[in-house]
Amino acid sequence: MGYAVVLGEALVDLLDAECAGEPVYRQAIGGGPLNVAVGVARLGGDARFVGSLGDDVLAERIREFLTTAGVDIGATVTVPAPTALAVATFAGAEPDFRFYGEPPSYGLLTADDLDVALVAGADVLYCGSIVLLCPATLAAARRAWSLTSGVRVFDPNIRSRLLSGPDALAAVRRTTAEFAATAHLVKLSAADAEALYPGEPVERVAAHLRDLGAGTVVVTLGARGALVVAGPDPVRVSAPTVRAVDATGAGDSVMAALVAELLADGQPRDPAGWTARVAFALRVAGLVCESSGGAVAMPTRDEVARRFPA
Repeated sequence: MGYAVVLGEALVDLLDAECAGEPVYRQAIGGGPLNVAVGVARLGGDARFVGSLGDDVLAERIREFLTTAGVDIGATVTVPAPTALAVATFAGAEPDFRFYGEPPSYGLLTADDLDVALVAGADVLYCGSIVLLCPATLAAARRAWSLTSGVRVFDPNIRSRLLSGPDALAAVRRTTAEFAATAHLVKLSAADAEALYPGEPVERVAAHLRDLGAGTVVVTLGARGALVVAGPDPVRVSAPTVRAVDATGAGDSVMAALVAELLADGQPRDPAGWTARVAFALRVAGLVCESSGGAVAMPTRDEVARRFPA
């Protein structure tokens, strides 16, 4: 088993909550790629987080959290900026994020900051999410993508509130197409698909990404499971029935589970192998949904097996 490099953002989520009948914000360490790195480590994989962290107390908490979770942070850089915040409010279990921090602390990693040997030696490289809206870190991701000889996985993780106008959406489409064209795996949500290509069925979006060059495309559908396109025909995989209280990090946990499986066993040999792995990833996500808080809810393999016995 080798290691995975996860390149992306780390920030602090302020989650809408209530205490003694009064509205409060509960602090939680987050960011889609950070969730992925933690999820990989919790599932027994070797995860190396690559990104930029601020120079304040919140950043120190992020570093401590990642280290305690078993994620290597030796390739992170410190930048002179306060830690970015994502304020989350809820309508049911789904969070709605609004972002604060300019320039965002997570978007200041540059191509020159990369540990070339670390990236080149990775068995799996994850890139994606909102850091790709930041020119410096987009350049870093492009360099990492070109350096690796491992399995390349991509997640656009669209946050529409960060897109200002049609030009921004067009740029995100171009970036998604660029990375998807040489990705072994693309994971996106139904909401991502709708943001990228409004009105298009998820099957058509997945087929388009495959036509661009993606090896396998997985579209998560919330409680309806996931669509897997790894061969000529799309396959629907059902999600387990769970008692969902918070969907924060659920999609990230799917990616984490798929990355952990790639580290453990390499790429599946046939479409059926991808279907089995996505079924496992949906069990991981189901368990995450039964707890609050994203990264802190990422389970171990034993916890998944106990919750969903064979």
